Amino acid sequence: MIMDYGNCTLCPRQCGVNRSAGERGFCGCPDTALVAKSMLHKWEEPALAGSGGSGAVFFGGCTLGCQYCQNAAISGGPVGKPMDSAGLRRLLESLIAQGAENIDLVTPTHFLPTILPALRPKLPVPVVYNCGGYERAETLAALEGNVDIYLPDLKYADAGLAAALSGAADYFPVATSAIREMVRQTGPVRWQGERVVRGTIIRHLILPGQIENSLRVLDWIGETFAPGQVLVSLMRQYTPMGGLPAPFDRRVTEEEYDAVLSWMYLNGLEGFTQEADSADVGFIPEF
Repeated sequence: MIMDYGNCTLCPRQCGVNRSAGERGFCGCPDTALVAKSMLHKWEEPALAGSGGSGAVFFGGCTLGCQYCQNAAISGGPVGKPMDSAGLRRLLESLIAQGAENIDLVTPTHFLPTILPALRPKLPVPVVYNCGGYERAETLAALEGNVDIYLPDLKYADAGLAAALSGAADYFPVATSAIREMVRQTGPVRWQGERVVRGTIIRHLILPGQIENSLRVLDWIGETFAPGQVLVSLMRQYTPMGGLPAPFDRRVTEEEYDAVLSWMYLNGLEGFTQEADSADVGFIPEF
């Protein structure tokens, strides 16, 4: 696949707009990367963040637009400092010099024509591709050899829920195809001491009142991948952001989390869990 802004089909929306000519598609973003924030991020999974933290680069805009997004301040449009490939490379090297355990690219897909050259030559720490899971497998194939760890969400198995909350009724078939491609590239999870240095970690955010959706997501992971092939990060950090009706106006209950956690273990899945106090706006980076 050609990485190009001229006829943009980077994400599953496949808008086909010429971003280099000033046209804007679903993400609303131009033809250069917009860096909304960079930081040593200590709140990623412990096997990623380690003691030094992940070298997180948060990009403005998004290809999903989830109604409950915790990063809505930057995901809703073209927010951030414009940066070309050379400038982005310098930023990544600066984060590594500050002690970053890895480079954590957060919501990067719509800027890949700028990002990909910045990853070459290979960086001395793992590169993490942190995304919402709604990805084109064809786009991901062009990343092979440049990404060490994929960190996708698998938000929905329920098409109606995906349509209502993220405007993407096709989320499940698209995301599962993308995750298969990610695992094909990385192979089984590989550890170096207490750090994951290669592999795919699938995040699932439990939504209030939507246990059945979570169980179906975990069923698919358990049926698709052999033990140790992927890790699961089961997240309870859903935080009501305002404006959504019940049940999305509340946090996940202890009973809901325990039910999904039990199902994760019944599926023979390994990975990471979260404490109840993770559902707090204090854990959302300031943009």
